[in-house]
Parts: sequence; C-alpha cells; structure tokens
Amino acid sequence: QVQLVESGGGLVQAGGSLGLSCAASGSIFSINRMGWYRQIPGKQRELVAAIPSGGNTNYADSVKGRFTISRDNAKNTMYLQMNSLKPEDTAVYYCSADIVDHGLQVQRRYWGQGTQVTVSS
Repeated sequence: QVQLVESGGGLVQAGGSLGLSCAASGSIFSINRMGWYRQIPGKQRELVAAIPSGGNTNYADSVKGRFTISRDNAKNTMYLQMNSLKPEDTAVYYCSADIVDHGLQVQRRYWGQGTQVTVSS
C-alpha cells in the first residue's frame, strides 16, 4: 500500500517562511510527477507547483519567485520552501504523487492528508 505523509506547515507572520515535506512510502516501483496543491474552504483545489521525475518545474503565477519545489528521489520525498509568505497563501496544502506500484504496475495519483498553512497579517 502506498502512502504520502506530509509534515511542516503551521502559523507564520506575513513575510516569513515555512517548509513543507511529503514522504512517499510503501510498495513503490517508480514516482513520476509530484506536486503541491492548496485549497481554501469553498474554493477548488489549485496547483501551487509541480516537479516531474526529470525536467523543469512549474509554478502558479501567484507563487513564482517566492516558493521553491524540490525532490529527493533517493528518499521518495518532495519539499516546498515557501518564502515571503502572504495572508493570501493561507490554505490547506496537499501533496500529490503519480506512483507506479510494484504490484499492479499501474500508475495512479496519490494524495497526502493535507497540512494547514496560516499566514497572519
């Protein structure tokens, strides 16, 4: 069984920084695209940043220049460093990963449990 576990998040003042991590575990054959999303109550989940197994990252316009996504393939872990945080960054952040498992050898998208990020003004 594959699982994504997030850590990090919390409360920070505007202009501050926070880091999130997302660790994948279980019967993993390969991990392709990984991404961070966020959701505000009453709104759709939106993509924050994504990173393929190889190649260029992409970011939402609202976070470009402030957030950095990275991954450590040896540890099956992805990170999101968030700098110059703004109150509008307040949301529940979810990680996702497109994983092929050892068993069925089928790729599917897995999600973390979500972690709250709150930026006070």
